[in-house]
Order: sequence, then C-alpha cells, then structure tokens
Amino acid sequence: MKKIDRLILRSFVGPLALTFTLSVLVLLMQFVWKYVDDLVGKGLDFGVIAELLLYASATFVPMALPIAVLFASIMTMGNFGEKYELVAMKAGGISVSRAMRPMLLVALLLTGMAFYFANNVMPTAMLKYRMTLYDITHKKPAVNIRPGEYYKDFDGYVIRVGSKSRDGRTLQDVLIYDHTKGMNETNVIVAKRGVMQASPDNMYLKFTLFDGYSYSENSSGENYHSRPLTSIGFCQQSINFDISSFAYNKSVEENFKGSYQMMNITQLDTSIRGLEQAYRERVDQYRTNMGINLRAWDKYTTSDATLHASQPADVHKLLASLPGHDRRSAYLHARNASLSARQDADMFEDLLESDREYINRHYIEWHRKFTLSIACLLLFLIGAPFGSIVRKGGLGLPLVASVGFFVLYYVVGMIAEKAVRESAMTPLGMWVSSFVMLPIGIVLTLQATTDSSFFDGSSWRKFFSRLFHRGND
Repeated sequence: MKKIDRLILRSFVGPLALTFTLSVLVLLMQFVWKYVDDLVGKGLDFGVIAELLLYASATFVPMALPIAVLFASIMTMGNFGEKYELVAMKAGGISVSRAMRPMLLVALLLTGMAFYFANNVMPTAMLKYRMTLYDITHKKPAVNIRPGEYYKDFDGYVIRVGSKSRDGRTLQDVLIYDHTKGMNETNVIVAKRGVMQASPDNMYLKFTLFDGYSYSENSSGENYHSRPLTSIGFCQQSINFDISSFAYNKSVEENFKGSYQMMNITQLDTSIRGLEQAYRERVDQYRTNMGINLRAWDKYTTSDATLHASQPADVHKLLASLPGHDRRSAYLHARNASLSARQDADMFEDLLESDREYINRHYIEWHRKFTLSIACLLLFLIGAPFGSIVRKGGLGLPLVASVGFFVLYYVVGMIAEKAVRESAMTPLGMWVSSFVMLPIGIVLTLQATTDSSFFDGSSWRKFFSRLFHRGND
C-alpha cells in the first residue's frame, strides 16, 4: 500500500468511526426518549437496561452505517479540496478517481459487512431486543409506598401510610383496605405502626402490624340494618402480599420466534413460499365454494313447481308465470342470497388484503437486507464526488449535505415501502430509493472525475454575465 493510500484511509476511517458512533447514539437517544416511561420506576438492574440498550443499538446499525459513510466521504474529500491537498494530488498525477479508490474499497467492504450483519446478526439482535423490551414493559413498577398516598398495585388491596421512617421499613398510621373477598365483604385494617420486610426469595412482602383493629362488614344481606359488623383488636398481626409479579422475569425465546424481522434470507424464502401457497389455496377454495353456492341458488323450489334456468330471459318468463305470492318469495330469496354473497365477498376481500399485507412485509424485509447494504456504496458514490466538488470540509456543509441526501433517500424509501405494503407496487418497489440515488451518484462522479465546472458558482456567474452582456449589445 502506498503512502497516499494510507493518508487517505486515515483521513476517511476517523470521521467514519466517529459519525457511526454518533449516529447510533442519536438513534439510541430517540429510543430511550420513546420508552423512558417504561424504564423508570421499576427497580431494574443496570445490567438489564444495558442489555436492552445493546440490543437496541444493534438494530440501528443498518441505518447508521450508510449515514456514516455518506458524512465521512463528504468530509474527507471536502477537507482535501479545502486544504488544496486534492490539487496537489492532481499535480502529482493522482486523479480524483484514483484518490477515491481506497475509500471505495472500504465502502465495498462495509457493504459486504452490512449485508452479513443484516442477514445473520440482525435477526438474533431483533429477537433479543423484542423479548427484553416486552419483559421490561410488562413488569410492574417497583414497590414504592409513599406517605399520604393510596397505593393500589397489590391486587385486591389499597394501602395508605401516614409516615415512614428513614430506614424505609417502619411505618406509622397504617390503613389497609382488603377487597380480596369481593365487594360484598369489606375488610379494613387500622394500625398505629408497622414494619414491612421482603421475604428472602423476594416473592412476598410481609407487613407486621402493631396495636390496631380489624373491621369486617358483610353487605350481601338485603336488610341494611341486619348487616353484621365485626371489630377485632390485635396487638400484632402479619399480612403477606404477593410481589412475584413485580420481579423481572425473562420470557422464553420460542414465544417470540417466527416474526419476519427475525429471519434470514433462507428462512424468509421458505416462509414466503409457504404463505404464497396458502394464499393461492384459500383463493381456490373460495372460488369452489362460491361455485357450489351459485349452482344451489340457481335452482329455486316453490310450493307448486321447481324453477331452473340458465339464461336471464328464461328466468323472467318463469317468474312471470308464477303466482304473486311465489313471485315475491322468489324475489326475496334472490335478494337475500345476493346480499349474503356480497357480505361473504367483502369479508373475503378484507381477509385477502390482510394476508397479502403480511406476505408483503416478508418481501419488504427480504429486500431491505440488500437495499440497506447497497446504500453504503450508493451514498459513497454521492458523498465523495460531492465533497471534491464543493471543497468544503469541517462539520458545517458536510453535515447539512449528509442530512439532505439521507433524508431524500429515507423519505423516498418510506413512500415506496408503504406502497409495497399496500400492494400498490411490486416488492421491487423497495429499490426505488436506490434507483433515485444511483443517477445522482453517477452524475456527481462524472462531474468530479472530469473536472466539470457544472457546480462551480464562479463559472455560472461568468456565463450569465456574458449572456447579459450580449443581450445589452
């Protein structure tokens, strides 16, 4: 490897790694902001939160990598142009295309790595991510009984304490409403003080109450004045609350497998073939059933005669020959049969749309593994020539240009994906954003490698000044 190649690679790899890290962090911050309510106040261990963030970060890699390649290529070539290093390379016989070659090899390597990651690592990371997120979001908040507030997270109980000591265990002025026996029997426990302590296995929370009363009233009787009321005083009483549901429990992976987002290319191919076969069989079965029903409706039996006709004219003649009562019965039967067939057809159409959308989601995921990988190469073909043309380094223009190009790529991709999902386009519509960006990359590359003045502002000013000068003459 030549020294110029090492210089270019050092200038490119640094911004690439930095931009990739920042892109993942930005996407991760958006994720945390979205699920902050499900993470706070549940007493989760740091290891559980770190595990969730790690899996979430892995799911952001296919999107963050093209952004990093785009920004790093613009920044690297822009720095070379701004510091006249690109001019020095040209003076030494090194063309723009030759200067881009080391970065192009890195972009090709990242394209292959991105596909391997999307096909092999991403399904496992998505499985772990969905499973961990489900366990966290379905975990109850940690037990936090605050003084002066009614705590209702224990099933069948409502608890209020007047105050808590600094140790967090000793309670004063304890009031407990017990509804575990139904609303017809009200149980109220009042104690001057108490102590709460978790069991060694953290499955139960034990309340030991001192110096209090237990009131019980049965309201199931019809006579209000005959309802029994019981009052029992106690010096010490213990109550155990089940807190097993407050613990963090990991789900079984088998319950989350099978989603299209957790499959590789081979699994998606197998799943798509099975779904397409089931779809065709369902359509054929419906056609067969409708044919049987239509043949059954084609024959109508009255009290006097059996009508059967294959042409509309014959039907009119037969209906005209019927008595009034039988004619009305025939019309009513035909109307009910047509309404039933229409309802069945509408329901079947909705079912087919749902099935087709589910199949399309598999196609989308299949193509996405390729499109996000190819995006690294396409955005490099845009970023490197654009940076050499504008000759601006730093963070200003490269950042703005990167955001602009990627937003264009992303928006076009989202519109095409929605169209594919709704069957407005074939699954090849997932490549629309690539087809849009490819001509832009080709044009920019040609402009940069041929030293065209198409993007040079001074050349345009000279052109218009000459044009207006001719017009004045």
